[in-house]
Amino acid sequence: MAKTKKFITCDGNYAASHVSYMFSDMACIYPITPSSNMAENVDEWAAHGRKNIFGQTVRVEEMQSEAGAAGAVHGSLQAGALTSTYTASQGLLLMIPNMYKISGELLPGVFHVSARSVAAQALSIFGDHSDVMSTRQCGFAMLATGSVQQIMDIAPIAHLAAIKARVPFLHFFDGFRTSHEIQKVEYFENEDMEKLLDWDAVDRFRKNALNPDTPVTRCTAQNPDIYFQSREAANKFYEDIPDMVEEYMKEITKMTGRTYHPFTYHGAKDAENVVVAMGSITDTLVETVNYLNDQGQKVGLITVHLYRPFSEKYFRKVLPK
Repeated sequence: MAKTKKFITCDGNYAASHVSYMFSDMACIYPITPSSNMAENVDEWAAHGRKNIFGQTVRVEEMQSEAGAAGAVHGSLQAGALTSTYTASQGLLLMIPNMYKISGELLPGVFHVSARSVAAQALSIFGDHSDVMSTRQCGFAMLATGSVQQIMDIAPIAHLAAIKARVPFLHFFDGFRTSHEIQKVEYFENEDMEKLLDWDAVDRFRKNALNPDTPVTRCTAQNPDIYFQSREAANKFYEDIPDMVEEYMKEITKMTGRTYHPFTYHGAKDAENVVVAMGSITDTLVETVNYLNDQGQKVGLITVHLYRPFSEKYFRKVLPK
């Protein structure tokens, strides 16, 4: 018997927080527009006793700033709790020092970011990618989504792959244009995601927690020769991510019937002009590509989902010859 599909009418922030709640033991929060609703949703569900995949109610801690929230995420991950946070703009920039530590220590945290302009000559609460672009060097894998349905479908991959790869993920979508857009979307429940979760990886992560019964040395100071070797040793964890994300995307494709890859292509097979884009613009570009191809032009669109680490292999796989 075919499985009954479940639908909900919600905005992008709701979709991201709905997914995040499933995979989080703890959420460390501080509100900033337009991400605040994500933290509010998680806080409300926790107050009402909603359970995550692990049968627990998520613990929510609001800190004094985004820097404090990132520090709490770092400490919580070291203590063996799967932890998420939600932010945007200057709030994300305040998290950068801890982002280096979280990635350097191979801790599977997930940040959900409603991308927003970084305040410069003035404050702007509207969208661009200047905040997430400022974190490209921090060692987080980066997943982009462009619609409410894509958030519901791809946000789980940020958590699943972070746990399996031991690399933290930053999942981002456009502030307001996607974070507050309301759509009717198909959604997942805990039992849908449980079968995709690498439970052995979860167990390894929890056993790696700081514990006085099994003392270890961490966060040492290193001279350049050792420090450089340690940085290079981390490369193998990143090299595995594109294939891992592709495998999880195939599983989501099977479950939903919607096709996902690190890069997806839409348009003419013999396109002469191709736009490469990510975020909410891609929905509009699909319509534009359809219109122009109907007019006899040969154009296409590559939508970027896995932005970091950037995979030349998967990019070339969809680029028309």
